[in-house]
Amino acid sequence: MPTPAPHAKPNRLAHESSPYLLQHAYNPVDWYPWGEEALSRAQKEQKPILVSIGYAACHWCHVMERESFEHEEIAQIMNERFVCIKVDREERPDVDQVYMDAIQAMGLGGGWPLNVFLTPEAKPFYGGTYFPSRNWFELLQQIANAYGSEHRAELDKSAEDFARVLRANDLEKYGAKISTKPVGQQAFGTLLRNLAKHFDAKRGGTGQAPKFPMPVIWRFLLRAHALTGNDAALQQTNLTLREMAWGGIYDQAGGGFARYSVDDAWLVPHFEKMLYDNGQLISLYAEAYQLTQDEQWREVVEQTVAFVQRELMSPEGGFYASLDADSEGEEGKFYVFGLEQLREALGDEAPLAAEYYGCTALGNWEHGHNILHRRQSDAAFAEAHQLTPGVVASLAAGWREKLLAYRSQRARPALDDKILTGWNALMLRGLVDAYRAFHLPQYLELALQNAEFIEQNLRRGQGLWRNYKNGRATIVAFLEDYALLIDAYTALYEATFAERWLQRARELTEYVLEHFADEADSHLFYTDDTGEALIARKKELFDNVIPSSNSLMAHNLLRLGALLDVPAWHERATNMLALAQDLAVNEPQHLGNWASLYLSLLAPLAEVAVIGPEAEHFRRELSRHYLPNAVLAGTNTSSELPLLQNRHAAEGQTTIYVCYNRACQQPVYNPTEALAQLQAATLRG
Repeated sequence: MPTPAPHAKPNRLAHESSPYLLQHAYNPVDWYPWGEEALSRAQKEQKPILVSIGYAACHWCHVMERESFEHEEIAQIMNERFVCIKVDREERPDVDQVYMDAIQAMGLGGGWPLNVFLTPEAKPFYGGTYFPSRNWFELLQQIANAYGSEHRAELDKSAEDFARVLRANDLEKYGAKISTKPVGQQAFGTLLRNLAKHFDAKRGGTGQAPKFPMPVIWRFLLRAHALTGNDAALQQTNLTLREMAWGGIYDQAGGGFARYSVDDAWLVPHFEKMLYDNGQLISLYAEAYQLTQDEQWREVVEQTVAFVQRELMSPEGGFYASLDADSEGEEGKFYVFGLEQLREALGDEAPLAAEYYGCTALGNWEHGHNILHRRQSDAAFAEAHQLTPGVVASLAAGWREKLLAYRSQRARPALDDKILTGWNALMLRGLVDAYRAFHLPQYLELALQNAEFIEQNLRRGQGLWRNYKNGRATIVAFLEDYALLIDAYTALYEATFAERWLQRARELTEYVLEHFADEADSHLFYTDDTGEALIARKKELFDNVIPSSNSLMAHNLLRLGALLDVPAWHERATNMLALAQDLAVNEPQHLGNWASLYLSLLAPLAEVAVIGPEAEHFRRELSRHYLPNAVLAGTNTSSELPLLQNRHAAEGQTTIYVCYNRACQQPVYNPTEALAQLQAATLRG
């Protein structure tokens, strides 16, 4: 096999801002970024296109780069026979989605790195994920020879067939039709039973290894318990939250979650840490605390926020995308400990800490290394070692501090320092949820700092940019960015009663309705009509590690329709659910956010208005509680917002109005009475 080439001249990626593209800037491959220059050259020279998609924290992307893209002989055939394009999937999720769908349509497994071969018209005809260097070299030769022979017509026809499949939206592919059935408790029971089939009742989560956190599922189950009293939903959620928080997927020393666990016990993580996971998991654990008052969940939130602030926050107030899985060329090296390293870090306390974190002399992972994890509560550990739980908690806090300090001397994993609007919105929402649950002012300060950063750097007129780095935003935002930021700004309004955030959420919603709607085909949304036209214009229906953008928009329309009194938005949310309703009942493990919308329409949505001098104090008291199916508006004096218009504090006394479907309960004058009115409107019994 050819030997690696020494790094020499930079290629075209050297002018990009994406850390992932910059990682390939000195490959001998003549990489192009995705764009008109590369696509035009392919058409002019009638060469096939190789589009290679990945992201900066991707372990196997690094491996394939080292083995293949840094080799002169492999680079030579890539440069001579193909137009080669590198794509950061986090910057261009639209490109990634089209070609990931293509790979799946070919019956091949998806994942990253994603390598897809296209005709000069950008239509896919073959692809795959990671290839060992010898296999890659042989595949390049085979495809180059086939495309330069009489087989080209056959490949072009295959590509046209795949393109036709890609143009079909998910509703067509899965035979989804508008449901004529109203939402009902019987179908909701079926939905819960279908979801429960996928539960791991021993270790939590769904399915077998690998296991992803999938917070959208557990947030749905929290809502199901709160509104229906379903104890099994809460039990499975608590089990999952506990097992994740005790597992190696959670950074026991530094806080924060890795992307997924490669085993079914949450022990061995794929060590990269993503902003989008941690933002959603902060929301999940904060909501679980509101519902259960379990102090374990408070600790997870506090430690995860501390991790994000320490390692992913820019000086300007934005949040970076991710931390790599690798350091010094080894996956997880930054995070694991040999027993001798534990002794160096903790001294005489190392033996007890080793038992607490499941560490052994042989190691619980590769090469004698240990992944820190837990298998029992502080109370159980205290009983086993004749200690008090308070002493164990104090010891563990000290161990975390010392391990973090020891670890900080190591070579750090690479940081992907681009800033993405949608992912920042997830962290913004997480901070707002943490503030509502715990009322710690620093969480609100971080949230407001981030919101101001977004407004100053990612606003594009009435619309948005997707990315920001080195003072520049270069990519027009996608539906995901709008949907997530509308949600975050709505939550920020409800946590502060500062109306600018609600008005900004309205502006962004109106932009989506104008530029993303597909009125001719359905009530769903797809890509911006001002954005780049790809071979297919996709409508995202199914949840992935981030909830689907259409389900997010349906939630936004429902909540904002109530807050701003726009009945047409409520109607559109209902119509959107009707399209996904049968799929959500039958396949809820893939449509958890639609399942939450189903529940929101099954239970009455409460409109809570707080007016008077103690509005902020009352808001704070209400927010400590888990209120998944209520919208909250308030003012100290008066407001023109529909929920507050023509309402006043009775005789100067702060007044709370709880309303359902524009019919209001008796006004009350303290949060306790309002909470009683809200509790009475659940589906229990």
